[in-house]
Amino acid sequence: MFVVESYQLAVLMCVVTMLCWGSWANTQKLASQEWRFQLFYWDYSLGVLLLTLLFAVTLGSLGSSGRTFAQDLSQASATYIGYALLGGVVFNVANILLVAAIDIAGMAVAFPVGIGLALVIGVITTYWANPEGNPVILFVGVACVAAAIVVDALAYRRLPSGGTKTTLKGIVLSVLCGILMGQFFQFVTRSMPGKLDALSAPENVGRLTPYTALVFFALGLFLSNFIFNVFVMRKPFAGEPVALSDYFTKGNLRLHLIGILGGAIWGVGMSFSIIAGDKAGYAISYGLGQGATMVAALWGVFIWREFRTAPPGTNRLLGLMFVLFAVGLALIVYANAPTSGVVSG
Repeated sequence: MFVVESYQLAVLMCVVTMLCWGSWANTQKLASQEWRFQLFYWDYSLGVLLLTLLFAVTLGSLGSSGRTFAQDLSQASATYIGYALLGGVVFNVANILLVAAIDIAGMAVAFPVGIGLALVIGVITTYWANPEGNPVILFVGVACVAAAIVVDALAYRRLPSGGTKTTLKGIVLSVLCGILMGQFFQFVTRSMPGKLDALSAPENVGRLTPYTALVFFALGLFLSNFIFNVFVMRKPFAGEPVALSDYFTKGNLRLHLIGILGGAIWGVGMSFSIIAGDKAGYAISYGLGQGATMVAALWGVFIWREFRTAPPGTNRLLGLMFVLFAVGLALIVYANAPTSGVVSG
């Protein structure tokens, strides 16, 4: 299987993760002009599963390092498979809340509040389970991101709203998303060894390679859709209920491909984050990947123009939000850089 050997490559892969995680929701914005987000989400989850399977039989099965995907499946323990599946289930609930929040409040709000909060929670829980990097620098970076979330919420409050109830609903969904989104990554990392060079150690018997863990994560996401997405179709956060038959009668090839593309883009980001985490440290790879918040906010502000009706002075708040995110992400990267004098655990 392919294994990352350098910290620089690991950081580059995390930057790709950031771009993917911050950009996939554009496919939802495109599709939502023609059909409901619940219908888009079926194709999205299928796209994640197909992408992880593709990586498993290519990157996860080539080369001389570690085990192939097939070999890993044959020795996998039900306990560690369960952790990866649980990560997919938790992520799925969080992500459904996220796409609902995007539908109600827009990318420039849902991502900074939801994913920004997930970054804070995720880095803390992942570092607790796998302490790597300089904790002072790491958590100062996290504090900057937390401040950016507050600033974004203040900017959002300045927007004219169709009603206080709608405004509050968008923020509440984003917060709930962030709380859950900050938990899923730790379950996936628990299914794998702390370091891949110790994959064959006795204490790691039954644990999964990153590629196998990603497949089971995606499977948990896809299968739990039949519970959570069906529920949201029947009891939507906004609008009328959505019939499952609409997926077949109102969709076309272009709409289905847009959804699958969105899932594949997110899946590339997730895969790169997990693969790079072995070298960069999972707290750093997750934290940098969640710089997607800034990327999505850029899309929301400048491409979709979600703050075009905001009063004067709002741009200063948005500018401050971007600065705080950028500083926070730089500190998160530096926290585990080889030049910082930190010896990785």
